[in-house]
Amino acid sequence: MTGDIPVDSRAQRLVRVRRFVRTRRGGVATGLVVALLAGGVGTWATDTWPFDGRDRYCWGAWQEDSGPGILGDEGFEGDDDRSRTSTGSAPTSREPRGQCRLSVSSSDTYQGDKDQQDTTVTVKYGPAPESAGRRVTWLGGYLGDRAMPLPDGLPGVADGNHGLLVLPERCDTRDGRPTAVTLDASEGAEADDVLPAVPMLGGSQDVARLLVAAANKGMEAAGCADGEPLRVSGPLPTLPEREESFPSGAICRIPGLDIESDLGKEMAMRLNYQVGAVNDDLQSCSARIGRSLRLGERADQPLFDAVMVREPRISALLDGATGTKAPGKGWRGTGTFASDYGIVRAGCAGRPTSFLLLGASTGTTSDYFATFTNAVARRLGCAPVAPAADAEGGRR
Repeated sequence: MTGDIPVDSRAQRLVRVRRFVRTRRGGVATGLVVALLAGGVGTWATDTWPFDGRDRYCWGAWQEDSGPGILGDEGFEGDDDRSRTSTGSAPTSREPRGQCRLSVSSSDTYQGDKDQQDTTVTVKYGPAPESAGRRVTWLGGYLGDRAMPLPDGLPGVADGNHGLLVLPERCDTRDGRPTAVTLDASEGAEADDVLPAVPMLGGSQDVARLLVAAANKGMEAAGCADGEPLRVSGPLPTLPEREESFPSGAICRIPGLDIESDLGKEMAMRLNYQVGAVNDDLQSCSARIGRSLRLGERADQPLFDAVMVREPRISALLDGATGTKAPGKGWRGTGTFASDYGIVRAGCAGRPTSFLLLGASTGTTSDYFATFTNAVARRLGCAPVAPAADAEGGRR
């Protein structure tokens, strides 16, 4: 069975079984139904056998009440109209792409006001985008902000609502692009919401477990599973520090990364930054302008995400995306500066190292990128990658 269909609730399954009993009077049919009932009605409309009374979702990768919060009772934010269904199609050896959508809904009514939960978790299995530009922005969307590396040496990242895992080389496409599994969660907005709703999946550790389970099932369906399945046993690293507002001095603790002076007073007061991962394989720094409810803003305004990555399998997603020339005068390595991203790859302490800058342009983002890149290179013990600043602050 390569696709999922909406999974009925237990009550709905019981009604269907009773109807089956009434319409089938044969001893064999009745005996089968009795066996089903004795087994707890089971996963009617799923691909599991023997039936154990718990539903499965997303190609059979996730099981009801198996640990991650979104799969248990805590995944429902309301007490009424609860439902959890999944739809989609699994990858195959002939078409190694797949997608699944898990929908969780519930409601609560209090003093005449009804709150509706509509949580959607989307999982995709397939190769990285073919276009270099799309690949950079796609990957950057998972590596920035609050993403932390997966434990146990798994080549991927996760936060509370998103995740990415790069699969082993045996799952690569014929043209050499790695295959990855991604997870993205979203929450439906209600008309009177002042702030955007945040999906609650159970935390970054649960996201990692969901991601790895989907990857194992996807590899099995696509025919590239081999040996022991991937596992998450250790905890995800915690963020080095919490998001900070009204910063004074260097952003993300990076000397010379001064953004406030380039912003107006009101914008500078709303500047937030987030220090992400900081290790030999991944480092990130995100800067945002905090939303203003007074101005009717429901979301923060991104300034930039700066990322260093040199974990081999994640880095392989960027192969071919940097071109063959340096991105500009004074830069070491190869790369390109586009309107919405910058990428540079250079040797650093004996390993190929990629630096990404993504987000809205402020007119001086190239200086931010250079400052971040050289600070990280210095921390890793290698020569500068970006041109150095002169006495007036320009790049030479």
